[in-house]
Amino acid sequence: MSLNRQGSAKSDRRSRMVEAHLEKDFPVIASLFSTSFRQTVLLRIFGSFKIPMIGYLSPRVIKLNEEICILRIPLARRSRNHLGSMYFGALAVGADCACGLIAFDHIKRSRKPISFVFKNFRADFLRRPQESVDFVCRDGKKIEALVGRAVRSQERVEEIVSVKAFLADQYDEPVADMALTISLKGKS
Repeated sequence: MSLNRQGSAKSDRRSRMVEAHLEKDFPVIASLFSTSFRQTVLLRIFGSFKIPMIGYLSPRVIKLNEEICILRIPLARRSRNHLGSMYFGALAVGADCACGLIAFDHIKRSRKPISFVFKNFRADFLRRPQESVDFVCRDGKKIEALVGRAVRSQERVEEIVSVKAFLADQYDEPVADMALTISLKGKS
């Protein structure tokens, strides 16, 4: 089943309405769940229906705001390779989600229809991650400026963003350094 642009816009509008409804009409229930928990649930639902690999790996949002995203993928049977370390495909999904969540957040705030894809991916694997991995993207300001350029120009615009992968809660030495080229185009 494929969704057209209108269907995608309807689902975005519907998810914003559900979240606003929850916070407005059920503040006690909304206050029971942290923002990162709600973001994790939304990511997993999105992943389950749109990009099954995301749902399969069960990522968890640790922190997400307009400047930074920290996302954790657990080292589990689904993400482990034959050597007992995290499979590089799982590392790629983590990098995708870390910068993609910031981009989706800025696109949602712009309230404009914008097409979003990754054009390029480069990774340097520095050591084997043999436990859960945190993916950190601190390029929120670059992504925000990119969304602004896409809205103004209606042409395809690109920016390289950096994502670093660390062992969970150990941010002294990265296990991987990744650069992704985000490509955006405003829809008319």
